[in-house]
Amino acid sequence: MNRTQKLNYSIISSKTKNKKCNKELTINLAKKQKNYIYILHQVLTQQLLNLRKGNAHTKTRNEVRGGGKKPWKQKGTGRARAGSNRSPLWRGGGVVFGPRTKQNLSKINRKEKQLALRILIENKLRDTVAIENFIEELDKPSTKKLKNILQTYNINTRKQNNILIIVSRKSRNLYLATRNLKNIELLAANHLNIVSLLKTNQIVIDEDALNIINDIYNEEKYKRYNFS
Repeated sequence: MNRTQKLNYSIISSKTKNKKCNKELTINLAKKQKNYIYILHQVLTQQLLNLRKGNAHTKTRNEVRGGGKKPWKQKGTGRARAGSNRSPLWRGGGVVFGPRTKQNLSKINRKEKQLALRILIENKLRDTVAIENFIEELDKPSTKKLKNILQTYNINTRKQNNILIIVSRKSRNLYLATRNLKNIELLAANHLNIVSLLKTNQIVIDEDALNIINDIYNEEKYKRYNFS
């Protein structure tokens, strides 16, 4: 059974002023499965769980500073016996059942994650703008110039519109121009993830990044994987 789907991308030349499509690039990805919603949900849950940070941390009596000396002698004072001021009964002492720092790690099969990414790439095809040499357009780290470049390709740069820029490599100019924009995210083609693809409204992708995606997520590499 042929489970391969061809995605055609119209590559826009960055050198021409009219920004017309001068060539096309075809990549081979997996066909959309019947239960792809389940796979997307599973991979998304796994990624969000791994991003959680358990920062809440209380100290036990072993971690509280001080308490080396017995507060008072065992008998004869009329007070309750005490061996350390680090006791949970004392103010400033340890906590018995408080929250502790922990890592929430979840594992998912590599091929399931690959399948979920390929499905999202196919779903975002209509919202993707492929540009021939997008990295070379920005000759200096300027946020204003980056917005002007995106607007020439009819990309909405307002705060309500989330934009994902996928490049073959992260250049310094692109990194500095996008780091203070909350609605624009810069990703390398070999570091795609489910959360970034799901929350984006428009994708700007470089031609070299498309070739990398075709090499990594090509269905021929995983033809033995039959998920139905």
